[in-house]
Amino acid sequence: NYIHVTNGAINQSFTYEYKRKLDESDEELLNEAIPEIRERFNSTAKEIIVPFELDFKVKGAEFFIPQRGDKHHLLELSEMNAKQYKFDRLKQTEKLNPEQKQTRLMRELQDKLKLSKLPYHIECFDNSNISGSDAVAGCIVYKGMKPSKKDYRKYNIKTVVGPDDYASMQEVVRRRYSRMQEEGTPLPDLIITDGGKGQMEVVREVVEDELHLSIPIAGLAKDDRHRTNELLFGFPQQTIALDIKGELFKVLTQIQDEVHRYAISFHRDKRSKTQLHSELDDIKGIGPKTKDALLKKLKTVKRIKEADLQELTEVIGASKATIVYNYFHANQ
Repeated sequence: NYIHVTNGAINQSFTYEYKRKLDESDEELLNEAIPEIRERFNSTAKEIIVPFELDFKVKGAEFFIPQRGDKHHLLELSEMNAKQYKFDRLKQTEKLNPEQKQTRLMRELQDKLKLSKLPYHIECFDNSNISGSDAVAGCIVYKGMKPSKKDYRKYNIKTVVGPDDYASMQEVVRRRYSRMQEEGTPLPDLIITDGGKGQMEVVREVVEDELHLSIPIAGLAKDDRHRTNELLFGFPQQTIALDIKGELFKVLTQIQDEVHRYAISFHRDKRSKTQLHSELDDIKGIGPKTKDALLKKLKTVKRIKEADLQELTEVIGASKATIVYNYFHANQ
């Protein structure tokens, strides 16, 4: 970015884009750019503000590296102009080619975690239960930093009794990756656990110690207010610095929110089916159509229980209404 100042006022500002050659330093770029820009704008300024030492001279001018004051603010303004230009160009390019943005985010995650390959295929797990009842888990899959919903999977917890999140997580991870091994399905490039060090460790025990697989494992940890605030990676776990306002952090929290939503919705479905079965499906003489009619009109089992005989009759007729009413009021 070039800014020209006369008598304390900015009268020109322009930003150029240079393609860096292989191993070309910032100093070498400015060596090329400064004479070119001065020639283009016919600049004869005697002072040139720059961010660092340069090893070449400009005829009739001196370089100056400000540490504070107005001139330092000018340098900061110039740097902001250059960054904004780069950001605008990037956004423009990504609008025309959305896949470029996904690749950039995958590369950023690869660099942060020092992964050997691009994390194209990411999987994340979450459990859901209430006091251990109807325990379920969900596995969501992201490919190219976008949800691949056809690859999502639901799991009923089979081997764990009571609310044990760690044991439930191990069961699901074991079932998923042992099956993928047997079927020869491509394994993920990265596993993300919805939790901190404990969740990461129990997943690692299954993936590495039991199944002898080499899949990188990361964890998204939450603060005291239950907000995601850090990414963990490696064993022993290290906190990976992330800009919480950046796009990568936004995608990672989306993954976490999505797996939580998926597991919770599966759990709700399963729980509601169990409750409806125990309350309505055991009434002799009441079939699925009658049950559906009652739920459509009265919405909940609680409302059906509380309904009087006349209200039930209006929905399903006298004979069936009598059966339902007597079932729920047998003790009376």
